[in-house]
Amino acid sequence: MLTMMLVLFVILLLLLGSGVWVAFSLMALGWIGLSQFTSIPTGNVMASNVWGSSYSWELTALPMFIWMGEILFRSRLADDMFTGLSPWMQRIPGRLLHTNVVGCGLFAAVSGSSAATCATMGKMTLPELTRRGYDERLVIGSLAGSATLGLLIPPSIILIVFAVATDQSIARLFIAGVFPGLMLIGLFAIYIMIWAWRFPYRVPAAEPGVPLGEKLRRSRRLVPMLALIVGVIGSIYAGLASPTEAAAVGVVLSLLLARVQGSMNGPVFRDALLGAVRTSIMIAFILAGASFLTAAMGFTGLPRDLAAWIAAMELSPWMLLAALTLFFIVLGCFLDGISVVVLTTSIMLPMVEAAGIDLIWFGIFLVIVVEMSQITPPVGFNLFVLQGMTGRDILSIAWAAMPFFLLMMLGVILITLFPQIVTFLPEAMGNR
Repeated sequence: MLTMMLVLFVILLLLLGSGVWVAFSLMALGWIGLSQFTSIPTGNVMASNVWGSSYSWELTALPMFIWMGEILFRSRLADDMFTGLSPWMQRIPGRLLHTNVVGCGLFAAVSGSSAATCATMGKMTLPELTRRGYDERLVIGSLAGSATLGLLIPPSIILIVFAVATDQSIARLFIAGVFPGLMLIGLFAIYIMIWAWRFPYRVPAAEPGVPLGEKLRRSRRLVPMLALIVGVIGSIYAGLASPTEAAAVGVVLSLLLARVQGSMNGPVFRDALLGAVRTSIMIAFILAGASFLTAAMGFTGLPRDLAAWIAAMELSPWMLLAALTLFFIVLGCFLDGISVVVLTTSIMLPMVEAAGIDLIWFGIFLVIVVEMSQITPPVGFNLFVLQGMTGRDILSIAWAAMPFFLLMMLGVILITLFPQIVTFLPEAMGNR
């Protein structure tokens, strides 16, 4: 087993390090594992698994949510969100810095993508907050950390990938991500307030107060987005729609919203559709490679032997989670979040199930840890987005995001100590 693990690990590093696409790397690794360590007919297994992974009904929700995010990314949603939120933030310690946190949380609830959340909010808040004199390091750090909420707050693309890879309920995973997402928003907001109390001279003076009537008038711009969130997430929780049906509803509502705003035309529609197609194909291709690799690893017996080896070490569930946290953070420094999930599922799930860990809870745990890897160099996608927007080097951006990395680590500890944060809403759903 040790020889097989070392050989496959070195081959994977060579493939990824040489720039081979993740999907091709996964397929090549599965092919080598089957052909060199078993007598199974490799071509038949590859054909059946790649085909089988391509017609899952659950995967239909994926391109729908991606398309919805692309439409909203090109609409005036972000501008309306900033206009509606900013009057309410003037009296809170940290003031408009909270628009990064709350704005990213709201946009994450309709985009499902960390990179889309970071790019959309960054285009608006980075120049605006910098112009108003807010500390640039905290502006960048709060945006980098808060944008990762796109991976956790439903609808989340990576939660759909995890659900398909582990045969779990997408609806339950979506609902399970609500309270942890709100918890992280709260932790980020508290940190900003403490920072503002500690360094009051680095926060611009409050702007002239806005009458309540004007605040309410500006807040009306938030209504369409809130209605979209309630329509998508509420229909799933209430049992009125499956995640796939809710995704289709979300696309229709986002098209209507963009049309009413006047930001929908032929070129915008085409760009949003092509962007969704490109992203969906990329993810589907990775899932196909991961499906073949999962089958190949099953035939080699590696996951079973590895789980037995770890079980023989008699690690407590806490020690196992600590080891997995470190492993996922290190792996996330070199791979994107979706690749981390599909690459490790076949190996990790047997030992997680053997330890008696709930898979819905583990899915949220995994996503939060993957969120942390989004702001760790050298392959932190949010760091790349912010590097392109600010022109800063990636290490300085990563350093600015470090406090939010530590806050997410605190979030992992909290859901471990209090698993009800994750499990309460899925259990309250009953059989819906």
